[in-house]
Amino acid sequence: MNRLFFQPHQAGLSKVEAAEHTLRNINPDVQFEVHNYNITTLDNFQHFMDRISNGALEEGKPVDLVLSCVDNFEARMAINTACNELGQNWMESGVSENAVSGHIQLMKPGETACFACAPPLVVAANIDERTLKREGVCAASLPTTMGVVAGILVQNVLKYLLNFGTVSFYLGYNAMQDFFPTMAMKPNPNCDDKNCRKQQEEYMRKAAAHPKQEVVVEEEEIVHEDNEWGIELVSEVSEEELKAASGPIPVLPEGITVAYTIPSKENELPAAETVEESEQSLEELMAKMRNI
Repeated sequence: MNRLFFQPHQAGLSKVEAAEHTLRNINPDVQFEVHNYNITTLDNFQHFMDRISNGALEEGKPVDLVLSCVDNFEARMAINTACNELGQNWMESGVSENAVSGHIQLMKPGETACFACAPPLVVAANIDERTLKREGVCAASLPTTMGVVAGILVQNVLKYLLNFGTVSFYLGYNAMQDFFPTMAMKPNPNCDDKNCRKQQEEYMRKAAAHPKQEVVVEEEEIVHEDNEWGIELVSEVSEEELKAASGPIPVLPEGITVAYTIPSKENELPAAETVEESEQSLEELMAKMRNI
């Protein structure tokens, strides 16, 4: 955050305040709502859920999408819990501690895997992240990697909200090899989050009530109709020339045909007329042509 938002004159501001000031200077027409608190505490979590349910541009309606840009698993699990309970679609993003890889992930409660369906080892083993941090040692950080992951996230958000292109359910980024793996993950029926399991049941009920209809696309037969300009498609090769250029058709099993045949030597077309070589120079030949 200090590389993407904080500027020297913003020293002392919180992350959210610095982000709001920076973004407002970029585009003052955007509406911002700033809350500087820890969403993992009970009171703040309830307020966080309330803003998801009622914090749209039109007050009282739910937001269109939640974006997670946090830097710890505890906050991610809090967002996951809130969105599963509310049935709210959200996108998670992150950069690894080695600073050279990252990912984004779209989560639709009940339809795709939530963050608790396939949690990282730290979450699955209930390990306190604070015990993993060594005193005086900070995780690596590269603003270039952060910028790439942020750009991919925003691009995916635009495609999702404006309904164009292919929206990625999971897209990774490996800076060392310029590798972008992509996949889609189904929800875990045995997910630890009860609201995720509840959303899965609801999704299956809706899918059963409104099955997807398979669309069969039939290829249209190409027909060359008469036209008012009198244009016709005529082959430049005659039937005799085609026969002369074709070789004998081998005996093949039923259902197999040849794409083309090799002409026999006796049926080869006569060689085109060639001009004998001349000892005259190019300039002399061009002068002779001008006099013709």
